[in-house]
Amino acid sequence: MRVAFLALRLMCLAWLWPVTQLNSSHFPNKRRNKELYVGEKARQKHGGRVDLKMKKLDSTKSLLIKSEQLLRIEDHDFAMRPGFGGSALPVGIDVQVESIDSISEVNMDFTMTLYLRHYWQDDRLAFPSSSNKSRTFDARLVKKIWVPDVFFVHSKRSFIHDTTMENIMLRVYPDGNILYSVRITVTALCSMDFSSFPLDTQNCSLELESYAYNENDLMLYWKNGNDSLRTDEIVLSQFFIEDFQPSFGLAFYSSTGWYNRLYINFILRRHIFFFMLQTYFPTMLMVMLSWVSFWIDRRAVPARVSLGITTVLTMSTIITGVSASMPQVSYVKAVDIYLWASFLFVFLSVIEYAAVNYFTTVEEMKKLKRAKMPTSYNAAEAMAFDGCFHDNEIDLASLPASTPNTERNIQSRNSTVSAPTEGTRLHRKHPLKRNLSFIMSNSYMIDSYSRVLFPLAYLLFNIIYWSMYA
Repeated sequence: MRVAFLALRLMCLAWLWPVTQLNSSHFPNKRRNKELYVGEKARQKHGGRVDLKMKKLDSTKSLLIKSEQLLRIEDHDFAMRPGFGGSALPVGIDVQVESIDSISEVNMDFTMTLYLRHYWQDDRLAFPSSSNKSRTFDARLVKKIWVPDVFFVHSKRSFIHDTTMENIMLRVYPDGNILYSVRITVTALCSMDFSSFPLDTQNCSLELESYAYNENDLMLYWKNGNDSLRTDEIVLSQFFIEDFQPSFGLAFYSSTGWYNRLYINFILRRHIFFFMLQTYFPTMLMVMLSWVSFWIDRRAVPARVSLGITTVLTMSTIITGVSASMPQVSYVKAVDIYLWASFLFVFLSVIEYAAVNYFTTVEEMKKLKRAKMPTSYNAAEAMAFDGCFHDNEIDLASLPASTPNTERNIQSRNSTVSAPTEGTRLHRKHPLKRNLSFIMSNSYMIDSYSRVLFPLAYLLFNIIYWSMYA
């Protein structure tokens, strides 16, 4: 019986073998046919070729899906902050300043590049790990989880560096601790006081704050206290950085409440050497150049006037150049005081010669009027080309000599006028008027006094100025 049953099974297998071979010859590898069919559809869709970049993105996506599965991102709502409904979430901040790119006095702002790092804990991202090692991700995963919404207060513009990829790093530890780092360049406002410019010191600060979460939801703090702010070696062209100091405080908004705010304070002291070369030294030289006219003959009108006008115009150019590079503030700056005081010294040197020339002309005209000139004498011959009378050019020998009778008449006339009568009150001439008459009759002494008074006054002004501002 058993032998008959075995023979029947062998006959059935012999009968089914040709049918199996026939099916394999007509339908070879259905999976291969399916792949060919899908490939043909992709070629038709992309113009006869398969996009290799699409295959690469697909492989990256598959790796990202594995990370999402590990962190169970799809299982939680990351629109809510960690610990929503409980106490405020502590978020530690630490900053490394890479560079201060520029400081603009005209716009009253500064540009800084820094590494901003956030530290917090999110139990939703905890994952099992036997080696207790962290996992590091880039910007693609950051968009799928919750991160603090820190922004820069009083910033004008800012951006995250994206060469060659976005400079964002996310590091997740097995216990849910997170490090989120980003490289940012920000241009922020700095309210500067130019009352002591260019001998000034400016206090600027960069302020960080959460935009949406007040102190009941999020607590910002410096991660390592004063060591949370680190700087590379920063060298600026016009400033010396005296100090970098972190601090914190609270900011109140009437509609939303109190917010934690962190400050990055730094003190900038301006280098004075650039302004000494560009402003102060040229100004001093122009003032000293204006004093040269005191040693030029008062009759040389073209030389002294040209020198005075040249120094005045040069001072005007220096003042205009300094004002063009500064913001239009409503108060007086230290450099304005120095420039306008120097301009006043230059202007007074021109006025000094105008007074000397006028007094000289008046005195020589009086001398000519007191002298009795013959009718044949031509007064124009006694005038120089500068318009001044010069008594040393008049030939006094041609004038009639005085006789004893003439002198006697003059003396009697003077005695008649000057002799007081009984009951007449004597009036003493005013000292100021007497001194003015003396100066007018000796106008050359004005130049002599100016050679000493002008340098001494300017030296005194410099001593007071530099002791106040330096």
